[in-house]
Amino acid sequence: SWLYRILPSVCHKPFKPLEEGHLTHDWDEIEPDPNQLRWKPFEIPKTPQKKMDFVSGLHTLCGAGEPRGRNGIAVHIFVCNTSMTDRCLYNSDGDFLIVPQQGKLLITTEFGKMLVEPNEICVIQQGMRFSVEVFGETRGYILEVYGAHFELPDLGPIGANGLANPRDFLVPVAWYEDRQVPGGYTVISKYQGKLFAAQQDYSPYNVVAWHGNYTPYKYHLEKFMVINAVAFDHADPSIFTVLTAKTTRAGVALADFVIFPPRWGVANNTFRPPYYHRNCMSEFMGLIKGHYEAKEEGFQPGGGSLHSMMTPHGPDADCFEKASKARLEPERVADGTMAFMFESSLSLAVTKWGLQTSNRLDKNYYKCWEPLKSHFNPKCK
Repeated sequence: SWLYRILPSVCHKPFKPLEEGHLTHDWDEIEPDPNQLRWKPFEIPKTPQKKMDFVSGLHTLCGAGEPRGRNGIAVHIFVCNTSMTDRCLYNSDGDFLIVPQQGKLLITTEFGKMLVEPNEICVIQQGMRFSVEVFGETRGYILEVYGAHFELPDLGPIGANGLANPRDFLVPVAWYEDRQVPGGYTVISKYQGKLFAAQQDYSPYNVVAWHGNYTPYKYHLEKFMVINAVAFDHADPSIFTVLTAKTTRAGVALADFVIFPPRWGVANNTFRPPYYHRNCMSEFMGLIKGHYEAKEEGFQPGGGSLHSMMTPHGPDADCFEKASKARLEPERVADGTMAFMFESSLSLAVTKWGLQTSNRLDKNYYKCWEPLKSHFNPKCK
């Protein structure tokens, strides 16, 4: 992309370390934990208690890889109650896929503005400066990828139409301000996993016009065209992939962004909720709204879960009993709900903040499977 500026972005003071937030890519700060993990909704600070904007509200939950080697991912939680004022952020390490869960985000970028609300997502690609304005207590999730960009998955036999269609992705139009900031404008760089700040005396959003194809973009999840099983069996969740970041190995994703939107369930002779499984991928799940079909009680909007590679997981006991006795007739699934998954071929390590400091880990998660009983009858043929 070509950006036509009033003043080049090179005009700033030297960068200095900025100690702020809970960002990290140190995956060895605490011992690994292979257990099924679930978090209660992450707490948003009350404004009188503590003002926190998007940057200071970034918290790394888990991840793998290393930004200097350009291969890896990180999952962050953001909680904030204050808009970014006279400061912006850009990520030198990779791309941010932002999933707001509570509160809308007015994101100003060098390419223009985007209003992103819950049930929408946006992607801010590597190097793009942006600021986030909020309108109250705000919370959401971020998937960061190092060394690859998000793209639409290959559709294979689905053909030309289905899943997330290219026509539904929106990019900003040029917007600029020719504004001097005598008190100092702070440009924050996320570089090799750490934050650095530089001062300048003008707004970085001085791009009068631009053209190109390397842009920020947003997408409304209701636009997703669901593909599903209509005969029997439970299809792999890859059919719900919105965006993927590929590896050099064909068919293996560095990260997939997958959603579980409202849809019809019509399969015959089939246990319809997600089956019990152990996966060669790592699965972080979040809930934007509603009640996820496999765990209607403990899995709450604004919380999350992590099922690490080869750790068994699946529906809780209540879901199993209900689905086992339900009549197999066409039914609506997940109305009023939007759950999503960040799935990766990497083995994710959880940070100290995720396991301890956040104080949101649900230590009773394992109990949701304890009531499961054997229904095996050797005489049944």
